[in-house]
Amino acid sequence: MDSRISARALAEALGGWRGKGPAYEALADAVRLLCLDNRIAARTALPAERELATALGLSRTTVAAAYRSLRDTGHIESLRGSGSITRPLPRNDPGGLSADTDAIDLQQASPAAWPGLPAVMAEVLQDATALVARSGYDVIGSPELRQAIADRYRQRGIPTSADQILVTTGAQSAIHLVASVLLNRADRVLIETPTYPHAADAFRYVGARLVGVPVSAESGWDLDRAAQTFARTLPSLAYLMPDFQNPTGRTMSPTEVSAFVTGAEATGTFLVLDETTADLNIDRRGSGTRFPESDLVIRIGSLGKTVWGGLRVGWVRAEADIVRRLAGGRPVHDLGTPEVEQAVATLLLPRLDEISAQRGDLLRAGRDALVHALRSTFDEWDIPNPDGGVSLWLGIGEPVSTPLVMNARSRGLFLSAGSRFATEGGHDRQLRMPFTAAPTTLERAVEVLAASWIDVRSGGQTTRFDELSAVV
Repeated sequence: MDSRISARALAEALGGWRGKGPAYEALADAVRLLCLDNRIAARTALPAERELATALGLSRTTVAAAYRSLRDTGHIESLRGSGSITRPLPRNDPGGLSADTDAIDLQQASPAAWPGLPAVMAEVLQDATALVARSGYDVIGSPELRQAIADRYRQRGIPTSADQILVTTGAQSAIHLVASVLLNRADRVLIETPTYPHAADAFRYVGARLVGVPVSAESGWDLDRAAQTFARTLPSLAYLMPDFQNPTGRTMSPTEVSAFVTGAEATGTFLVLDETTADLNIDRRGSGTRFPESDLVIRIGSLGKTVWGGLRVGWVRAEADIVRRLAGGRPVHDLGTPEVEQAVATLLLPRLDEISAQRGDLLRAGRDALVHALRSTFDEWDIPNPDGGVSLWLGIGEPVSTPLVMNARSRGLFLSAGSRFATEGGHDRQLRMPFTAAPTTLERAVEVLAASWIDVRSGGQTTRFDELSAVV
């Protein structure tokens, strides 16, 4: 046993797990999904039956039946003196499914690599001798890449010097670094809900307390809740995705920007702007959100969504003294970004406008195909049409996102339930569906989803472990 999850924590993670059919099986399916998404790690001790029953307002008999179902499907095992422990699950490469399977993996909302990337990589490797002559250990980043990133910001109208840039191993590394250096245990973090789940994980990891501010694809950010959160909790940091927010696809209006800036300035709150999706424009006119420059604004960017998820290069843009603090705290996490990736990124930065235009065309084809297929199939669903980003945040009308995702998995379609993007439970009436795959793949995914929707609404069984283990 490596860890333990309390009854209260498990109840929050489960969110709105209840669906049609037997309550014990709906509960078991919700726990299965947490295990499959790695939100409950392998070898984690689950709460005792009586404790979980109290936390969920259920009978102990229902929880016992759910645990028995989980044992039958191999998700947990019971150990004398240790209770019920989650088991390691058989799975393929978590980054994607093998080419010889008909399964469709839409869990990771990342486009395929930009077609021009191999040529840029080959050009860099022609000068491999010069690259390997460097030490390879640099917690700030190569001068050439930092200057290229600074130039990019200046083109956006944000005066930036190279000493305001720190290069990281992707955006997630940047978020972890900011969290570990700028936050103390029990500090409050204002965060959107729904939100990018790995960012929430990073803040929880350092012991921060998350305070959610709702955002929706239709109405944007809840500014009344944001103002209350700033005034009442005095957050140390606010994490926002102002352009094509993940997962809603919403972009902040000038009024929304002003509200968050005002709140942050009144409380001394760092505004951490995750701009990893900012260049994924499809139809939007103009240059996107404009936050005024401030010592409190910290920007995070990367090439993962724009160029390729396997190019692990990200960065932080902040005031020079904050960059120095981050550099000082970085060796605890890693000792620098690989030189080859930095050299590739240096050549790519001046071409980002060209690359972004190509990505916009790719994403437009996927979005249009997915929106059309969904609207032709699900009359009762709320299906937005975002002007950028990587996914649709679907309103499915009923709190059955978890059983729907489980049923789809058994049919070879891999999606993330709405609750995956919640900070404090909920969003079980929503489903994220990326449009980064090929249009024909997305159309096939909708066909599978339609069959799952019929099954779930009729109260059909949603999972069998032997079916899932063959395709996960």
